[in-house]
This record gives sequence, C-alpha cells and structure tokens, in this order.
Amino acid sequence: MSYLKALILISIFNLMSPKMTDASNNNGTGYLQINRTPDFEITGDGSSPAWNNTEWEIIPKRTENTVDYTTEVKVLYSETGIYFLFHCEDEIITATMQADNLDLWKEDVVEVFLMPDENSSLYFEYQLSPLNYELTLLIPNLDGDRRFLGWLPWKYEGDRKTRRETTILRDESGNVKGWMAEFFIPWNLLDPLVIEPPEPGDRWKANMYRLDYDKGSTRFSWQETDRHFHEPHNFGTFIFK
Repeated sequence: MSYLKALILISIFNLMSPKMTDASNNNGTGYLQINRTPDFEITGDGSSPAWNNTEWEIIPKRTENTVDYTTEVKVLYSETGIYFLFHCEDEIITATMQADNLDLWKEDVVEVFLMPDENSSLYFEYQLSPLNYELTLLIPNLDGDRRFLGWLPWKYEGDRKTRRETTILRDESGNVKGWMAEFFIPWNLLDPLVIEPPEPGDRWKANMYRLDYDKGSTRFSWQETDRHFHEPHNFGTFIFK
C-alpha cells in the first residue's frame, strides 16, 4: 500500500469514528450523549427497564490513595426532566446526617452540576446521600471560580420537586458492597435556567461527582477539576439525542 493511500484511509477512518465519550477526555472536552426516554418510576435500584436504553459511564477516581472503588452513572432525559442512576462500590457507608440541605459533601455523597448556558455564571447543583437526603442549590459562580454561593429553591413543591431513592447494597452475609442513587430533576425546578426542555442536538455543560470517606476524602469526577468541584471551565458536555 502506498504512503498516500494509507493517509487517505486513515483520514476516512477518523471522519467516520464517533466522538469519544470516555471520561479520560478531561478539561471540559468530555462528551456524553443523553438518550431520550418516556417518564418512569424511581426505585432506587435501577430496576426500571428504561435504564436498559443507555450505557454505564465511568466516574474516575481523582485522589491518590489506596481506595479502589468503581463509580459509574447512567443518564436519561424526558419531556419533563433528567434522570440519573449512580452505582458506587463501597465497603463502609459514611452517612449520619438525617435531614435535607445539610453539608452532605462532608460525608458519602454523589453530586451533579448542570449548566445549560455556558455563557452564564449560574448553574444547578444537586447532591444525594446514601440515606436519601438531598441538597438542592442554584449556584452563582463569580470571580473565576473563586466565589460560589448557593441558593435553595423557593416554592419547592409539586412538579418542581425532585424524585429520589437510594439503596444500600449488601452481600449474602450482610456486608456492605456499595450503594445506588437514583433521582429525577424536573425541568420546572431549573426555571429560569431552563425555559423549554432541551431538544435533540442541544448541549449543556455538566459534571458528575462522588465523595467517599472510607480512608480520608476520596474524590471521583467525570471530568477532572483542578482545585475543587466548582470549576465550570472544566465541565464536560451533555449532548441530548
């Protein structure tokens, strides 16, 4: 095969290859395609058949320590909101807080940040603990990621409320093997960040995280950040299909 022909074949292959969705595409270059679904019930264990319509996405560990857990997530969206399913390997559940809107990030937790308009300083933050307590915030991120404040939702009721359930996973002997977090965030809760539901082809900046406290603080993040989770310039991109 001639050198020129080889170059042509390589070029054609690159054009036909799909974009990478692997979390190794860091610094805001990672993409995840989000499939559309009819609405379904939240069970806390991912048992809805709707979850068969998408694949697991790995959330890599970013802390250098001896913790060796896998964290993965699935994401779907519907006409009324967006669904998340986290599966977290774990051996010790560090969760004592017994109310919503506490400092959940100081214990085991999963987190999602959604930024529909990357030209705005506003984004939505959601946290869920293994005990099914949530933290729901609107974040005005000011001054280059150095000042970020949180505002709780007003009139948080009816079709503006999330739906969420969690499950602690155990083996036959009762030992903890992990936990799952399944939740639904309605578009109505994201108003005024979201006026209309996303359409196929729309893109949002986003990131997904986990914190584990078996051996100190272990950070997991879909897209890697430099100093903390509140770095929109390092978010990845959700592409709605």
